[in-house]
Amino acid sequence: MEEVLKPDLCVIGAGSGGLSVAAVAAQFGVPVVLIEKGRMGGDCLNYGCVPSKSLLAAGKRAEAVRTASTFGVDVIEAQIDHRGVHDHVHGVIAAIAPNDSVERMTGLGVRVIQAQASFLDRFTVEAGRVLVRARRFVIAAGSMPTIPPIPGLDEAPYLTNETIFDVSERIQHLIVLGGGPVGLELAQAHRMLGSHVSVFDVEGFLAREDPEAAAILLKRLAETQVMLHPNTRVERVEGSAQGIAVHFTENGEASVLKGSHLLVATGRKPNVKSLSLERAGIAYSDSGIKVNHQLKTTNRRVYAVGDVIGGPAFTHLANYHAGIVIRNALFRLKTDVTAGIIPRVVYTDPELAQIGLTEAEARKRHRRIRIYRAPYADNDRAQCERATEGFIKVITRPNGTILGCTIVGAEAGELLQLWVVAMAKGMRIGDLTTLVLPYPTFSELSKRVAYTYYLPTLTKGWVRSIIGFLRRLG
Repeated sequence: MEEVLKPDLCVIGAGSGGLSVAAVAAQFGVPVVLIEKGRMGGDCLNYGCVPSKSLLAAGKRAEAVRTASTFGVDVIEAQIDHRGVHDHVHGVIAAIAPNDSVERMTGLGVRVIQAQASFLDRFTVEAGRVLVRARRFVIAAGSMPTIPPIPGLDEAPYLTNETIFDVSERIQHLIVLGGGPVGLELAQAHRMLGSHVSVFDVEGFLAREDPEAAAILLKRLAETQVMLHPNTRVERVEGSAQGIAVHFTENGEASVLKGSHLLVATGRKPNVKSLSLERAGIAYSDSGIKVNHQLKTTNRRVYAVGDVIGGPAFTHLANYHAGIVIRNALFRLKTDVTAGIIPRVVYTDPELAQIGLTEAEARKRHRRIRIYRAPYADNDRAQCERATEGFIKVITRPNGTILGCTIVGAEAGELLQLWVVAMAKGMRIGDLTTLVLPYPTFSELSKRVAYTYYLPTLTKGWVRSIIGFLRRLG
């Protein structure tokens, strides 16, 4: 016998976006059913943000040991316990997991069904032996790794972000296909933990980011002997005595590189195939589910959020989408998703953070812009930490309206928060000069770059005359 449920809201997918919708709706007293076929917490908790940053944290500790002599501290070379690193990563996942668990959601009043969801028609979803006929549906099914059509890859052993964190021994030589944020973060983490690492990309690395900022990050990777192969075509992959052999063409020359492990990090694609969306009248493609500015699909009863609609695969973007759906579905506020300015961070060392337009994007969209910058080397805290490589760059209109901010350097992701608030509140760059920031902190970089907005005015003769006159009056 199939059980039939008739909640107000049915959420498909228990990743960040789906959990946020289900939890908030339930706390407002809305009857909610949550369907998840895999692990609660989705990609971010189990295979993405949490384990990758945990691995990077371990790698940075090892790197701190290697560079301790710069601060007058003599230490023995870092000894890496790879089983211990593995346990650390999974310990962090376990510590966070209760927040995303079936028990917590059930405690909030959510009915959780752990099964594959599939639409039967515009109004009904089947999950295991349960039929769900809800007033509204939210699809938050996430994404999966994209596997490129490289000859031999299907037969060769390879890892993705969904499997690499299960490796508990030292990886002798990690070959990474894909030079985006995921590929570079995992490449650097493993290099810091003692692996040889080579990274391939068919294009230039971090092509979306500010080239000047990307160059600083790539320089650091090269200095630490992460072998970078941009604009390189991988012709085929095969098993070898060492583990894996990658045949590639670089600068017109054919070569082969052998390694112990292969990581495929060539992007992600939305999980749309198993949902039977056509039965529900929901338009979609391989790029994701089609939605309007309120995140409604072509079936007016169904919303979609996060990775499943395509675009940037960010946890914070999925959570932002969740807030849009809550406002629209529960409060009928007609909130428009286009109002959001979404930040992004590459969590390597140094970090690379961005909000709004890059310099190149701003030059294409606006006839007149202003560029303001400050180097890390001018910051006292950066000097104390020996973290002087990097800069902050802010792009504005001539009147000081902030169009974008790029930061590359230590704690860039944290420094970006001030600019996220400034842009969200419509502040101008000069407004930041009135802030009182603690000394010595990296955050003073933001105030320093804001002051440069006034420098052209201060050099004008009439301004100096007025200041001189006012000074004499005192």
